Amino acid sequence: MHVETLVIGAGPAGLTTAYELTKAGRSVAVVERDPIYVGGISRTVTYKGYRFDIGGHRFFSKSAEVEAWWTEIMGDEMLQRPRSSRIYYNGKLFDYPLRAMDALTKLGPVEAVRCVLSYAWAKMRPYRNVVSFEQWVVNNFGRRLFEIFFKTYTEKVWGMKCSEISADWAAQRIKGLNLYQAIIQSFGLGRKPEGGGEIIKTLINSFRYPRLGPGQMWERARDKIVAQGGKMMMGSTITDLSQHAATGQWVAIVTDATGRETKVTADHLVSTAAINELVRMLGADGEPDMQQATSGLRYRDFLIVGLIMRGKESFDDNWIYIHDPNVKVGRIQNFKSWSPDMVPDPDTACYGMEYFCNAGDDTWAMSDADLIARAKAEIGKLGLARAEDIIDGAVVRQPKAYPVYDDTYKVHVDTITEGLEARFRNLHLAGRNGMHKYNNQDHAMMTGMLTARNIIAGSIAYDVWTVNEDAEYHEGGNAGTDRIEDRLVPRRVA
Repeated sequence: MHVETLVIGAGPAGLTTAYELTKAGRSVAVVERDPIYVGGISRTVTYKGYRFDIGGHRFFSKSAEVEAWWTEIMGDEMLQRPRSSRIYYNGKLFDYPLRAMDALTKLGPVEAVRCVLSYAWAKMRPYRNVVSFEQWVVNNFGRRLFEIFFKTYTEKVWGMKCSEISADWAAQRIKGLNLYQAIIQSFGLGRKPEGGGEIIKTLINSFRYPRLGPGQMWERARDKIVAQGGKMMMGSTITDLSQHAATGQWVAIVTDATGRETKVTADHLVSTAAINELVRMLGADGEPDMQQATSGLRYRDFLIVGLIMRGKESFDDNWIYIHDPNVKVGRIQNFKSWSPDMVPDPDTACYGMEYFCNAGDDTWAMSDADLIARAKAEIGKLGLARAEDIIDGAVVRQPKAYPVYDDTYKVHVDTITEGLEARFRNLHLAGRNGMHKYNNQDHAMMTGMLTARNIIAGSIAYDVWTVNEDAEYHEGGNAGTDRIEDRLVPRRVA
């Protein structure tokens, strides 16, 4: 088989690239390891008619092109949904984003005074040389609020102590919340922030969402790619990959689940696979610097336990952040709140218990039955559902869900990209893991759009590495500055 472009991975970046190319009449083949699902981390898994997302995916973007792309693919199957999320702490649910009066009232007068005094102490005796996430938050909110609303969830997600996470992540991620102003305003004093009311950091109130989950959109994109002449090679892996030195033509051996091999040649290669996997696939890790960089990149893995419960759901949030160190679950999804059609039986509810872990650790290695038992016990312990009402469950694992930004990741990525660029022509990296960049879904899609334009133009007219990483607009009502150096995942203290 010969195609102009071979795409590795059928996630948002890979499918967007393939769709744009086939729409322009170009020949494309997409190789995807999963035999059934497309969409990567944005896929939607089906279990007995219930649909589980791999994490939550709210559809909104600063990019008019991305918004138009979603409409083009989904049409009237794209719903407008209300946004709601809260924080669980000490048996109570706090509004998120935090509202001063709500937080101080639910904490109670004694705890509220402790928070205020802790804040005052931090202002009188701040850390002078701020290098860690913990120091930055304590300086800005006081140690007590750090312990209540920041420490537990952050450490669950990243598997790192807050004292080891770099302060620059906190400085950009937690913007616009002035605790002094919040306290003053909570008692009806002082000037309200413009347009913000009591919510210091205004989050969007609604978002778009495919009726049957994000996977529905990527399934439609797949079907359109095929209708436009593209080839989808599902349940397949590339077992040999090389580039002809003289012609620059790519040669791949694609092996399916039965062991059948197909030789695919291509003029361009687009990889959305984990960048260190690509290096190994190409045999480019022979030199010490490339080998060190490849082995040095780290990931945070993820699994979700879908619980099906009889009766009406006990909360209507899209998700709840769990700030409780006595349970392992980090966040709980309510799939019916995303779309009622995610739950086929209206007399049942469906929750997603999210666990952040590392492949091979105790959580990852647990059997599905034990994970379901843990999830049932924990949702009951939290009082968010009765364990005896849970009638079924399923587990979905997602390796390499989050590329980790430690103190060496940037050097490793630069070493790899420079090494690949020196060795290979017409190689395009795109997407979250393909670029080792913690991008959101719309950012990953934009890297795919720009990659397709470069291939069509026959030159690198667009630099995909400059796609905006500052996702402040995903949390705030107003867009921030589009600085490429912004990092929205934690880095270890240097």
